[in-house]
Amino acid sequence: MEPFEETAASTTNEHEDLGPQEEPEHFNPLLRAALRGDMEEIQQIFEDSEDPDHEKANKFLMEKDILGRNLLFTTCMVGQNDVIQSLAKYGVDLKDKTVRGYTLLHCAAAWGQLNTLKSLVELEADIYATTFRGENAREIANRYKQTECAEFLDWAEAKQNLRNFISQIQATITDPEKVQGKLNKEDKTTSIKACQAKLDWLENTKEPNTQEFIDQKQQLEDIMLPIFTKLAAPRGQDSVVSKKT
Repeated sequence: MEPFEETAASTTNEHEDLGPQEEPEHFNPLLRAALRGDMEEIQQIFEDSEDPDHEKANKFLMEKDILGRNLLFTTCMVGQNDVIQSLAKYGVDLKDKTVRGYTLLHCAAAWGQLNTLKSLVELEADIYATTFRGENAREIANRYKQTECAEFLDWAEAKQNLRNFISQIQATITDPEKVQGKLNKEDKTTSIKACQAKLDWLENTKEPNTQEFIDQKQQLEDIMLPIFTKLAAPRGQDSVVSKKT
């Protein structure tokens, strides 16, 4: 089943967002170039001041249909991966949503465009973004039985979860208002070293799988549990803190 086909039981056309876009009322040369994968023409429109379409380049890029989709949604459907990476340089918002919350990741996932998904994630598209139904891109991939896309998004989410947890720890440990004298020097050193160890692992591990990211995050959680327990304790009930802070 194609992503834009609705079941008879459907009460809304919610997945119109994932279907083909209608041609704009006026000619859009950037859309034409994007669908053909013509990188040279795209570059010329944006960078050649003599090109007849140069002054309207941003307008063509940002132009949206009634559902709130710009030309990148169609580009994702057809898997023009190089075009997406190129257009990202010209200021398009890769986290943009349709009026019902569908993103480029949702679109690429529905159409099974694995390489496009990889590029979008590398360009820091929001893997946690959900539609008005609360579905993220991985759930959309599962809905349309795009197994490889769903597995990749599982991997990307596990990796991002580990990175986010490291950032959360670093931000907490260095925030005087959150620490409020509850941690001693050893606690802070333990936290810093644990975070650095996981950052080193992320940097140096070749082709880690999804479970390895999950395991690394669990190890970090185990190390941080007694420290976070101290931070969560009300003032006056927390453990005695070393004078060496």
